[in-house]
Amino acid sequence: MQLVTSVALLSALLVHTRAAAEDTAFVTAAPNAGSATSDAYPPDGTTVDSALFPPEAEVGFPGPTPTGVQPAAIQTAASYPYNRGPTNQFPLVAPQPHGKAETEEKFDITKYWGNLSPWYSLSSADYGLPDANPLAPQGCSVTQVHLLYRHGARYPTSGAAPAQFADKIANATKDGLQVSGDLAFLADWTYKLGAELLTPFGRSQEFMLGIQHRQLYGHLLNNFTEAGTIPVFRTESQDRMVKTTENFAAGFFGVPEYLDEVNIEILVEAPGVNNSGAPYYVCSNADVESLGYIGDTVASSFANDVFNVTLERLNSQVSGLTFTPADAIAMLQLCSYETNALGYSAFCGLFSEEDFINYEYYFDLSFYYNNGPGSPVSAAQGKAYLQEFVARFTGEYPEGWSAMNLTYDNSSTYFPLNQSIYADATHEVVVLDTLMAFNLTALFKGPPLDATKNQHENSFVASKIVPFATHFTAQVLECPAYQPTKQIRFLVNDAVVPVADSYAGCPTDEHGLCAFDHVVSVLQDRIDEIDFDWDCFGNYTAEAGIDYNGRAPPRSSS
Repeated sequence: MQLVTSVALLSALLVHTRAAAEDTAFVTAAPNAGSATSDAYPPDGTTVDSALFPPEAEVGFPGPTPTGVQPAAIQTAASYPYNRGPTNQFPLVAPQPHGKAETEEKFDITKYWGNLSPWYSLSSADYGLPDANPLAPQGCSVTQVHLLYRHGARYPTSGAAPAQFADKIANATKDGLQVSGDLAFLADWTYKLGAELLTPFGRSQEFMLGIQHRQLYGHLLNNFTEAGTIPVFRTESQDRMVKTTENFAAGFFGVPEYLDEVNIEILVEAPGVNNSGAPYYVCSNADVESLGYIGDTVASSFANDVFNVTLERLNSQVSGLTFTPADAIAMLQLCSYETNALGYSAFCGLFSEEDFINYEYYFDLSFYYNNGPGSPVSAAQGKAYLQEFVARFTGEYPEGWSAMNLTYDNSSTYFPLNQSIYADATHEVVVLDTLMAFNLTALFKGPPLDATKNQHENSFVASKIVPFATHFTAQVLECPAYQPTKQIRFLVNDAVVPVADSYAGCPTDEHGLCAFDHVVSVLQDRIDEIDFDWDCFGNYTAEAGIDYNGRAPPRSSS
């Protein structure tokens, strides 16, 4: 028996040794490794044949179709339907980090992808309101909701780091690229991502966001029924922006009902065209590297020293090229983008828990200094949405110099002032710019982000504030127990944001409420304070490590 056991152990050891040797054996990459590949659907020349496959209206026999009341869960539900846990990323598959056993406590890598993370519900407690939630406080009713939301998950922008990394792999194959171990998959890996379009998961995010808001605020549609009109929802002209609003509307109104129940206004997004959803095209300093891209510089510098251990391991498993810190970021982005687009990515398993934490801080630095408090041009870029929100609050058309398109904003057709539901789609940078224009300082509480190390002293985290499908909400409420009874509060991804420290005269309130008229007055002062002309076109300098509150340094008094 002992001999048999010894033979079995020896055999197992030989198998393990052989497997280990195979893991370390180098494999020559296929000639097409790193090349871009794509599929085309639908096939050319095909179309739906409505004569052979008639629509519902022609077929008839719909069965009973009585409607019920509009849902109003925001003020009737016993608890709030938070978007947490695996549901916020279904049906994506995100593995555990490199070196972390499946038996250990789970680490959700998707919460460390910065602006490439799927959105999830935040806790009001993170911003100082432990007893608050998005439901209308006891005795209050929501009378109006204003929503500003980002598009869902998309492909990378054209020519971005993932595509550059693929080119590097493709070029190395010409000289006999060899890979082994963790990198063995690169031997036949091809670049399968498109550019800029919404992914299937991104479409689902917006569809579900629409369903969520219909469940919460459906009762506000009764105001449109009484007025004999339908809402105007706004978006930009980029394909992913149009599809974002269409999917949101499909979730909110249903398919095909959304085609007849909401007006979708598409504003041109192009250089030189005023558009509150794309203010960077009319703010010159936003395109100056030393002013509008301070975060890019700081983030790239930070990345130079934090992935050394992983790069040493990966470079020992490749022959024919050397991976750099920029490649580490590109591969981490491929982990994010491939997961969001294809459902899974082998790149995710290359990186440790510490790598993902540093990856998140890379994005924190980028957004804090590009579009947050550390940017001298962020509030100016967000000013247009601030003006439009205030116009809708007051029922008066906006005035003043900013990225607003006044051709549309002075029109009751394109910019109605009497809606109980507003929904504008935009980009994450503009959502963050808008939060800066609103001066919601609780989201950025603490000293400026350290350029070399995460000191964990600031409340800002990019994956919380600017993920795919992030949304900023203003709730207008009628609260008989308050004086005055008309109140307002702000939410970001389901977290109620306190305003007492930001808006002088607003009391500390456990629900984050403040008198509507007072908040409007504070925001009107903020509009006057933000000097769009100086911040966007002035001649000044700025640097990292400073909280500018999104504003350019003051004009020289000399």
